Amino acid sequence: MKGQLSKEIEVPVQASDLWDVYGTLELGKLVPKLLPEVLHNVEIDNGDGGVGTVLKLILPPGSPIAYYKEKFTKIDEEKRIKVTEVVEGGFLELGFSLYRITLQITEKESDSSSSIIISTIDYELDDASADNAALVSIKPLEVIAETIGMYLRDKKYDASI
Repeated sequence: MKGQLSKEIEVPVQASDLWDVYGTLELGKLVPKLLPEVLHNVEIDNGDGGVGTVLKLILPPGSPIAYYKEKFTKIDEEKRIKVTEVVEGGFLELGFSLYRITLQITEKESDSSSSIIISTIDYELDDASADNAALVSIKPLEVIAETIGMYLRDKKYDASI
């Protein structure tokens, strides 16, 4: 069974400022601070933030998944695209053979001070585990996008006064 979920979120921040977070390890530092109920901790398993980097994401106590490791499989600085795949734990232990997240940052055409975060989850799982598809949710990525956008907007506002 294959599936895909996708969501576009508009945030009041320039695409370049947003990419400075999403395109680097900074996202893994900010999310546990700003949203500990979504992500408890992020540890660098290996790498420096480029393609091949592996992160261990630890979810909050009580989550159906305790942790998983994701690998950065693509980072396109020009198109502002980052792709990660789960390589250990988490969804792989629940019958998934693929769990991939693609994050793309684009400038809003009518307003260069705003941008769009396109979050996409692609997944594949065996038929015996098809019920586990219900565990796939775009909501955490949506909450992260909104929160990071507001954090960066407020940070820029605070710096200007």
